[in-house]
Amino acid sequence: MAAERIFTEQLIAECPEKAVEVLTEALEQDSDKAEYYCQRAYAYILLQNYKEVVEDANKALQLKPNYASAYLRKGIAEYHLKMYPSSMESLTRGQELDDENASFSTWIKTCKENLDSTGQQDGNDEEKAAPKIKHDWYQTDSHIIITIMIKNASKDDVKVEFAERNVSASVKLSAENHFNLELNLLHPIATQYCAVKVLGTKIEIKLKKTEATRWEKLEGALPDITHFMPVQSLQYPSSSQCTRNWDKLVMEIKQEENDEKPEGDAALNQLFQKIYADGSDEVKRAMNKSFTESGGTVLSTNWTEVGKKTVAVNPPDDMEWKKL
Repeated sequence: MAAERIFTEQLIAECPEKAVEVLTEALEQDSDKAEYYCQRAYAYILLQNYKEVVEDANKALQLKPNYASAYLRKGIAEYHLKMYPSSMESLTRGQELDDENASFSTWIKTCKENLDSTGQQDGNDEEKAAPKIKHDWYQTDSHIIITIMIKNASKDDVKVEFAERNVSASVKLSAENHFNLELNLLHPIATQYCAVKVLGTKIEIKLKKTEATRWEKLEGALPDITHFMPVQSLQYPSSSQCTRNWDKLVMEIKQEENDEKPEGDAALNQLFQKIYADGSDEVKRAMNKSFTESGGTVLSTNWTEVGKKTVAVNPPDDMEWKKL
């Protein structure tokens, strides 16, 4: 009678709640069936009850130590619980037992990407140093946007402090590991209008400029320049009797710089930066996903299309894409 209660994955997927109920009843009658625990663990994955998945997978492994499917269930649940080193260990052990199951390779690759991005260490290489975390920046007329490439960070683990010419950011990666970023800004910022967004793929720090000027670089110190007198125009001494209004000349140069428009790739990059800065979260996700998965050959703003599948590499007709 108990043997007839075994489900296929298809049946569990169709009604995971019912599967949990029936398998729980079966385990009350026969608690020595590793298969029942493993099947209930799969149902719990579909219900996103990941702590219960780990518990059932461990019970299955106690009864059947070399049960590859139990290691797969456990590894998937630990990944969703952000226990990346444990997940990598479970998935690697399961793959050793069943190297023909392609699911192990897929999840190991996904888990390793998160280990690299968060700076956590996997259990097979505890002495390995945490990878360097990248950050970048771009600007609009009104804001400076700094991106820190850390995936799946918790809002509670991200601390950012703003000062007029300084930004201090700290991200807790694990109990022993923190990422810290200290920036000495080239120009002052309006701290009361600055903001932080913690996204699935990165952390975004948005700084409000005090003046609508273009920053030559993110960090640095401005040279100590004596200010021009506002009332009396300065005249350059010369052997001739000609004089020049230097205040007016400075204003003319600034106006020429403001009127100068970028061309070619610079104009295209500025357009993409503006679309990204002004876009919704879905637009930003679409641009990040399409650019990353296509190796920089596709940039899409349509999340409805991009979110459904992996974006293929699509170089221009006269160019050949090569992976670095």
